[in-house]
Amino acid sequence: MKLILTHEVTGLGAPGDVVEVKDGYGRNYLLPRGFAISWTRGAEKQIETIRKARRAREVRDLGHAEQIKKELERLNVRLSSRAGNSGRLFGAVTVADIATAVSKAGGPSVDKRKIEIPAPIKTVGSHKVSIRLHPEVAATIGLTVTAA
Repeated sequence: MKLILTHEVTGLGAPGDVVEVKDGYGRNYLLPRGFAISWTRGAEKQIETIRKARRAREVRDLGHAEQIKKELERLNVRLSSRAGNSGRLFGAVTVADIATAVSKAGGPSVDKRKIEIPAPIKTVGSHKVSIRLHPEVAATIGLTVTAA
């Protein structure tokens, strides 16, 4: 199945890329979540618009990404969430919560689609979160979740 990506998908490509995937992966995962659109000749014309929007949001170059990485890794990001007596959160910490916490901590604004959480954060304590700034640069920040 041939698709045009509208969002960055780790291990597959960036917005505007035309990719060939298995039918089930495209039909059951990428299309319903809005990560891709079906490839047609008409949709082919939208690729340039998607790439232009990506360039506007994207970090300028590798040097700029390294600079932002240093800024992010210096931050002490704290997030307060409702939790039970055992330290288990009511719900989970989302990427939008993390993006807001990074901004509140004095860091640069981060696109929530660039934040990668290895496993859902459902407990109070320290966690590691990865932020993909550039295809070659990823910043790892420490996130401290406290009970509210």
